Amino acid sequence: MAERVAALVPAAGQGTRLGLGPKAFVPLAGRPLLVWAVRALAPWVDEVVVAVPEAALGEAAALLAGAAGTTPVRCVAGGATRQETVERLALATEAEIVLVHDAARPFLDAAIVRAATAAARKHGACSVAVAVTDTLVRASDGGAVDRSALLAVQTPQGFRRELLLRAHAHARAAGTSATDDAGLVRALGAEVAWVPGSAQLFKVTGPDDLALAEAWAGTLAAADGRG
Repeated sequence: MAERVAALVPAAGQGTRLGLGPKAFVPLAGRPLLVWAVRALAPWVDEVVVAVPEAALGEAAALLAGAAGTTPVRCVAGGATRQETVERLALATEAEIVLVHDAARPFLDAAIVRAATAAARKHGACSVAVAVTDTLVRASDGGAVDRSALLAVQTPQGFRRELLLRAHAHARAAGTSATDDAGLVRALGAEVAWVPGSAQLFKVTGPDDLALAEAWAGTLAAADGRG
């Protein structure tokens, strides 16, 4: 029997840096960022589970009705932190493979979803990432930092669900945290495979990012004949 795949979308943040309310509900080219993410993931998974603020559960359910085609979408209440939210999402599904994807990364390519799913199946854990291309210096003295050994982490990150849950349980028991779920898995001593990402998979964090996303969405619409 084929292993089931679930997309987990943590979208319970308040989007304070963007300043437009909960980021997942901010519109991009007429569609909330959350809808962009769900539409990109839905064709390649068996279900999508989204976490939003508890007060926004009804709004999110109405917003996502029909957004994923025939793929089931469920909404759960997020936690106080992203780490807690992802653990709640992982507990809310029984799929063997899970893909954790930021709602604030709207331009997710199907090839990356498929590659992350395959890598999670093969290795147990993977993360999408891109090479760092900007010159990096230390703030203290302006000295150059070797970027050849560095990667910029994106999402989705893919895992065998039982491994992800073990990593979260270990972190919770130890009172530790990490900036991403792959970091929690590494804390168990497990390896995380790398999947090549894309420059277009940038994260909408501040107003400049939203302006760039609006421009890119317009380009995509024009290419599809909708512009």
